Amino acid sequence: MNVVPDTSVVIDGRVSATIEDGQFEGATISVPEAVVAELEAQANDGLDSGWDGLSELQRLAELADEGRIDLEYVGDRPNAIERGHASEGEIDALIRDLAEELGATFLTSDIVQAEVAQAKGLEVEHISPEVREVGTLTVEEFFDDQTMSVHLRAGAVPKAKRGELGEMRYEEIADEPLDEETIDEYAREIVDGAKESHDGFIELSEPGMKIVQFRDYRIAIGRPPFSDGIEITAVRPIAQTDIEDYEKADELKDRLLERQRGVLISGAPGAGKSTFAQAVARFISDHDYAVKTMEKPRDLQVGPEITQYTELAGEMEKTADALLMVRPDYTIYDEVRKTDDFEVFADMRLAGVGMIGVVHATRPIDALQRLVGRVELGMIPQVVDTVVYIEAGEVDTVYDVRTEVKVPAGLTEEDLARPVIQVTDFETGEPDYEIYTFNRQVVTVPLTDDEDGPGSESGVDRIAKQEIEREIRSVARGYVDVDLKSQDKAVAYVEDDDISSVIGKGGGRITDIENRLGIDIDVRTHDENPNYGSGGGGSGGGGAPSGGQTGELVEPEITSRHIVIPVDGSHGETVEVQAGGDYLFTATVSRGGEIQVSRGSAIADDLERAIDRKDPITVVPS
Repeated sequence: MNVVPDTSVVIDGRVSATIEDGQFEGATISVPEAVVAELEAQANDGLDSGWDGLSELQRLAELADEGRIDLEYVGDRPNAIERGHASEGEIDALIRDLAEELGATFLTSDIVQAEVAQAKGLEVEHISPEVREVGTLTVEEFFDDQTMSVHLRAGAVPKAKRGELGEMRYEEIADEPLDEETIDEYAREIVDGAKESHDGFIELSEPGMKIVQFRDYRIAIGRPPFSDGIEITAVRPIAQTDIEDYEKADELKDRLLERQRGVLISGAPGAGKSTFAQAVARFISDHDYAVKTMEKPRDLQVGPEITQYTELAGEMEKTADALLMVRPDYTIYDEVRKTDDFEVFADMRLAGVGMIGVVHATRPIDALQRLVGRVELGMIPQVVDTVVYIEAGEVDTVYDVRTEVKVPAGLTEEDLARPVIQVTDFETGEPDYEIYTFNRQVVTVPLTDDEDGPGSESGVDRIAKQEIEREIRSVARGYVDVDLKSQDKAVAYVEDDDISSVIGKGGGRITDIENRLGIDIDVRTHDENPNYGSGGGGSGGGGAPSGGQTGELVEPEITSRHIVIPVDGSHGETVEVQAGGDYLFTATVSRGGEIQVSRGSAIADDLERAIDRKDPITVVPS
């Protein structure tokens, strides 16, 4: 009897199993060179499937040495073109052709291969991939009731994050470091368990990285060259809550059930966002809403009535298209991070699907601001009407988001009325922020002093000052300083030489600026500014406000890749770079007497905007 196995059944280790149970004992096992080539390529890519298959070939060699089978390798190795078209079935076709040529039984655990081979008249033995009950994995033994994650690495002592939500401790959980052989054994056990158990699956398999979902555990396995050593990170939710366990639960429940909404659940890493999302998912599912999830990886702990989807063909956009055919009432989108994620979230919400997104944010407003620039401003309240901020496992803040046409807070002219997104504290009913377009810029204005402390300049005052300064600098050559006296009055201090150009003939230019901004502006020289320091004056705007050190005025050079700031005689020193007297960043001067900032960074963007506004750029010893 002659048997030709394909790659799938060799990787599964089922060829030797069928020999040992007597089915093919004494047969000639003809292994195609195409199978060896595939296994070798997979092993070279760091894939466990390649190593598993090579181990099976070694086992077959041992059975041949014992006289239980005859083993031979047949056929030619596939060429580069055939290997390049392996996903289209070229290698499979080579293996089937060999089985037909030898008149052999074709052995496979791939149902597609089996169907094609039977259609071509081959004698086929299809062995279903084995699924068996898997006991406790070794990595599970590192967990206790308060362990959220376990971190294992070759050459390091095992560590874990333990404690309550918001109060996690990162601590050692063993006395000795793990050697590479031991952690490699743990990794293979995890992957094998995911393959063999109906409770597990491999979420991601790339050279150097596997992500496994096994029961309640999400396990990431990193290997060289992706990581510099074998590493295992296993995460498990430590709490499963009901929405009733949270404060503000009654209001939130009514809000979620009233109609389909757009909700962002935000918070810092480890704050309990996913735990709350799971509670929300179970609650709305229990109230006759069809609920699905979009996750990568799939690690939300939800009931069997909620189907969990991941990327379709590597794209969440395709997952969204499929879900729109399913038409869920609500979709939980776990980990909305990139621009593509926000666009998919917005598209589904605007298509009428209730959307609940999980977003990393350090403040409640940050979650909403991440939509700015990614979604048209006027559409934001239609995409997200509720923001829930989680801190230390509790609902800290709930925002209601809606649009109203009004004069923004802090402005007085009726002709400045515009669409304003009002972000209101759901509990107090008081607006905390307004988001609107001001002079072609989208601004987020805090309406309380909480962010900057009592007595600090309000957000709308800062915006007003920036806009006045920008307008005045567009016609002034030197340094400009603005003092906001009230909501409708300001004083602009400029160089003596700039007075006439700022005011304009008959006051026409300053009147135009006042009309555009809706505020009265009194133009004066720096000498009349009581806050102006002794280092000021002179042409070019070299002065700086008092209360800080007088800086060296510099002229940055913008190249294709950098912004270069020359700093004479200060190499090796730490300095502050300021624009118009406002702090931008701290840097160390190079030996060549300059500071280089890579273009495209946030710091470079701020610096370029300051240069465009003609702000004086100064360097002050730190």
